[in-house]
Amino acid sequence: MLLSTRQSEIMAIAKEHGRVMVDELAIRFAVTPQTIRKDLNDLCDSRALTRIHGGALFPTGNENVQYEARRSMAAAEKQAIGLAAADLIPDNASLFINIGTTTEAVGEALADHKGLMIITNNINVANRLRVFPSIEVVIAGGVVRGSDGGIVGEAAVDFIRQFKVDFAVIGVSAIDEDGALLDFDFREVKVAQAIIANARHVILVSDSSKFERTAPVRIGHLSQIHTFITDHCPSASIRSICREQDVRLFETDSARGKTIETE
Repeated sequence: MLLSTRQSEIMAIAKEHGRVMVDELAIRFAVTPQTIRKDLNDLCDSRALTRIHGGALFPTGNENVQYEARRSMAAAEKQAIGLAAADLIPDNASLFINIGTTTEAVGEALADHKGLMIITNNINVANRLRVFPSIEVVIAGGVVRGSDGGIVGEAAVDFIRQFKVDFAVIGVSAIDEDGALLDFDFREVKVAQAIIANARHVILVSDSSKFERTAPVRIGHLSQIHTFITDHCPSASIRSICREQDVRLFETDSARGKTIETE
């Protein structure tokens, strides 16, 4: 779903406050309640929001957000994270890129690199980068998840284990206060675990909304990561873990195009 400017602003308000109400939005945007209801219906139909009486809620808990809605959320932040991650990866490197809209932003930012070998279980990354002759794309086999083009399952895990690469770029669905990295699909988690185990340097890319969410399946722990790139880390606990475990923490500034290593 391609969001209108007003719908994008509604999503930002819902993310900040946890909920939005029809009457308040109608006043804010100087439109009729019927117009706002249509916006909310569209957002709820795509599962970007959850409908309640008189308004809508920002999804939390174990409810994953549909792929197209996720891709449109925090787009500027993801782009800045992608550029920062690409800056850390030299030409002529080998790397894994796993499933996720933020990892796809990294793939976009790598398009100008030379001599890369990219192994991925993300069809969207493979399709985007296959056209560049200086990048070799290797795609995992397995079950293709229809919701987002991710390749999951034991066949994908076995395929990943054949490699030992320089870098891995991984995304997650949620980051817990204790440093646990979480996801929704146990099949995807097994692939992510194999990716972490078979890379010399693991880069976690995640926008700050992942600190506000939870998911039921554990991928691993922040201590297994070498570099963590986010737009903003609001958690003192996560910052402490990064310091104690020698995890490099980078925070991007999408408005000014700057990246700062804060830990």
